Amino acid sequence: MAETISELGRIWAKVLENLEMKIDDRRFFDVFLSESSIYSLDGNQMLVSVSSSLAATILSTKYLSTIQDAVKDVTNQTIKVKFENSDNLKAIAKPTAEEAKYFKYSIVKPTLTFDNFITGSCNIEAKQASILIAKNPGSRDYNPLFIYSDSGLGKTHLLSAIVNYLKESASGKKTLYCAASDFLEEYLLVANGEKEFNKLKDYIVSHDVLLIDDVQMLGGKEKTTDYLFQIFQKMYNGGKQIVITSDKHPSELKGFDERLKSRFAGGLSISIGAPDVQTCISILKSKIDAGPIELSAFDENVLEFIGQKFSKNIRNIDEALNKLVFYTTTFKPTKHIDMEVAMEALQPLLDVRVEKQRLSEQKIISVVADYYNLTPSQVTGNSRQGQIALARHISMYLIRSMLDVPFTKIGMTFGGKDHSTVMNGVVKVENESKINQTLQEALVELKKRLKS
Repeated sequence: MAETISELGRIWAKVLENLEMKIDDRRFFDVFLSESSIYSLDGNQMLVSVSSSLAATILSTKYLSTIQDAVKDVTNQTIKVKFENSDNLKAIAKPTAEEAKYFKYSIVKPTLTFDNFITGSCNIEAKQASILIAKNPGSRDYNPLFIYSDSGLGKTHLLSAIVNYLKESASGKKTLYCAASDFLEEYLLVANGEKEFNKLKDYIVSHDVLLIDDVQMLGGKEKTTDYLFQIFQKMYNGGKQIVITSDKHPSELKGFDERLKSRFAGGLSISIGAPDVQTCISILKSKIDAGPIELSAFDENVLEFIGQKFSKNIRNIDEALNKLVFYTTTFKPTKHIDMEVAMEALQPLLDVRVEKQRLSEQKIISVVADYYNLTPSQVTGNSRQGQIALARHISMYLIRSMLDVPFTKIGMTFGGKDHSTVMNGVVKVENESKINQTLQEALVELKKRLKS
């Protein structure tokens, strides 16, 4: 039976194609099956990872026979299918006898690969170094590989991608991934005698690649870091690859002695910066493509808004998207997601006062555009045609006078126009309104509509 990640992926893709023809409720299919994948296939037992416990329950009770028939159509075998929430798979994994003793919960998600790691200038070096390590582990020039960044910027994804690449490439390299907290837990569990310490050490060193996530968590734990130093030395001297992540550069780690910090810094140290807005939007689009809602359902300004507001941490993007998907598929179903819907869904995650102001800017532009029989994009664009230019200047004037927004920020709302351009437009309307009765009447009517 298939063993590699790519083979399992091909099988499940064919199963999903089969199911699309059998399940006529497209929304149900998108919500409960779009994020599913085969977690393991052992003999006639298939474990399928799904997005939630609710999905696992629904699929196990209402659609189990249909799905098992689809699996049989694809594999020509009778296979028992079981569904499990991806977050719970650590607890039900079936490790080997040796692995059952150590690092039972250090599981790598098979979906985290180099292919779906979105790159930008902030992280391209870290991805390239990780691919280099995966293709040639143990090179002295890049050992250890030390990746550091703030939380939520992709370090765990890269560690997982290295493990998954080595598994799928059938390199024969034995890998051990663990969070620093897991390493500490294993150390404390065997802290009852030298013999057990050596057994754990031998087990770790038996691997060809050791990957430790968030090593800063071991700071200040002298005996544990000394134990890590011993393991580091044995693996390094044996030509085995070590990959470590942290929230700080090795030299800035606290609670580690200098010899260990110097070992950490002795290979290749690379930082990951916060993603720019365009990278965030690319990440967001990638996540939408893997979810239940078509990318075409989202207004472009919604994607830009999420990219701008949640760019400091990719996990924040995940949280915002999950909340928006839940809101628009379950709480308030809609086929079109515009800024108003997004604001409603994401309100608990935002600075309400600031975002209401942003929404008010868009409202002013829309009301002015409607008054002059234009579209909002015409008002914020670059056309110098008389009616359009007037509407643009009036919009700038109203945003400035009613919301007290800085000229620079208004310029950004109008496609990045210089603050002096905005200032000239506002002053022009102020002066003209003193002598132009038609303009005076227009401003009175527009303010009346905006306050209603």
